[in-house]
Amino acid sequence: MEVLRKDRDTPKSRRTRARILDEAVAVIAAGGYAAATNAAVAEAAGITRGAMLYHFPTREDLLEAVIEHLQAERAELFRRAAEDLPSGADVTEHAIDSYWELLRHPAFTAFMELEAAARTDPTVAALIAPARAEFDRAQIGDHFLKMLHAGAGPRFQASRDLARFMLEGLARADLSYDGDARIERLLTVIKRATHMLNRKGGVTDLWPE
Repeated sequence: MEVLRKDRDTPKSRRTRARILDEAVAVIAAGGYAAATNAAVAEAAGITRGAMLYHFPTREDLLEAVIEHLQAERAELFRRAAEDLPSGADVTEHAIDSYWELLRHPAFTAFMELEAAARTDPTVAALIAPARAEFDRAQIGDHFLKMLHAGAGPRFQASRDLARFMLEGLARADLSYDGDARIERLLTVIKRATHMLNRKGGVTDLWPE
């Protein structure tokens, strides 16, 4: 990550930089990585191309900063979700509901768009790889994962992975009919399967009847 020169590390410069990164996230979330050229982000942020080049001379510089920005934002969103547990709520179900809501947040949508771009763009793949590994090691998602289960080992990892990958896959899905009802049914099954793997409560059947 580029170290800011002293002439860039001023309150005004930091505000401009933050606005650029916020707008870059919004552009990526709305139109994918291909839409997030430096020129498009500069226009969205309401700055000149010269000012954009001053902060981010290349698209790679911008992407690297955006990924770091997304990591920090996602970690903060996880922290808030973990602290927002209602009294008497089921911890596992709250974690699943919280993550499902977070997956619609622009920070998570933008990250998924970068993951999609990484499949065919080696530069994106290289820059996003450490962030993906950090998440998978449960550092960024630690707050969520602590909510989701209270154990360790392959079975508890499977419960985490089942919930995580099903929710992420569902967030990427384009349901063509009866979307709300199908999503609700799938969320119920995810919760019940997670309970079963964690051996919490008396859930013994994936399909509630």
